[in-house]
Amino acid sequence: MAKRISYPLFDEDRCKGCELCTTVCPKDIVVMSDRINSKGYYVATVTNKNECIGCKFCAQICPDVVIEIHREEREE
Repeated sequence: MAKRISYPLFDEDRCKGCELCTTVCPKDIVVMSDRINSKGYYVATVTNKNECIGCKFCAQICPDVVIEIHREEREE
């Protein structure tokens, strides 16, 4: 049986590190990483994509539209 999972993908080169996405995640899995992009900003990341519920709150609040919710099905 296939299991559907969702998780955010970040366009790290375009992220400005505003941290808005980290404030709306109901699972508290969207955080700022220690990686810095080419523009000098710390970028957002997800700590445990298996816990993501696919609510899209992070993508909706992002002012630069750098977050895409990836969906896939995996065999158990």
